[in-house]
Amino acid sequence: MQATETVRDPAVAGLFYPDDPAALRRAVQALMADATGPAAGRSLPKALIAPHAGYRYSGPVAASAYAALGNASDRIQRVVLLGPSHRVPFRGIAATGAGAYRTPLGTIAVDRPALASIRELPGVVTLDLAHGPEHSLEVHLPFLQLLLGNFNLVPLVVGDAGPEQVAAVLERLWGGPETLIVVSSDLSHYHDYRTAQTLDAETCRAIEAMQDESLTPERACGCRPLAGLLRAARAHRLTVHTLDLRNSGDTAGPRSEVVGYGAWTIQ
Repeated sequence: MQATETVRDPAVAGLFYPDDPAALRRAVQALMADATGPAAGRSLPKALIAPHAGYRYSGPVAASAYAALGNASDRIQRVVLLGPSHRVPFRGIAATGAGAYRTPLGTIAVDRPALASIRELPGVVTLDLAHGPEHSLEVHLPFLQLLLGNFNLVPLVVGDAGPEQVAAVLERLWGGPETLIVVSSDLSHYHDYRTAQTLDAETCRAIEAMQDESLTPERACGCRPLAGLLRAARAHRLTVHTLDLRNSGDTAGPRSEVVGYGAWTIQ
């Protein structure tokens, strides 16, 4: 990272996850210790789908996704991370002008050549305003730092973008086994527990069937990056595997109004 490049500092450290490095490391280690690892003989996933709420709520489900990586630190060198924009409305897919993302566990270099390679694709813009307050990418980084050690990051915040735009970006960045794709999405929001279970089960079946046209913001807040990933995965003849499906009523919250979470691999 050059000295003149900016660093995107954490926005939700101390809110969604601990801001003390030692406490954060312990929190992620505890979540991973409770998660189930990959089945014997299962190959390394090309992509993960995981939630992005505060760790006490969605952390156990996110850990279910990251456990599927097993001991992959010697193979994964780059992570393409996509999540929805919660605070800044815009059209397209936002790259960053920053040279690194920082968490309490340290800095992660942004893959500038990778971002340059997608700059001319439809819908791609450089918009640091979308990255600054956004938690949907940030909360995944401590998991990735603990599991992978050193890696390069391609952070993309997805606004109002069609699945064909997202799929085109992913195809350009697809790479080989050195590249992992992570899509950040929660599921239904603020229904009662039983209603959420029904809705999220329907969404899970749509994801498993790669029916990207069935995904709406009411079913998954990350429906746009998720739809693009499913479209790209179909083109590569990959398969979705469900690892976990719960909601905040199962982890740390009341059951009167819950948020749904799921974890999937694509391989």
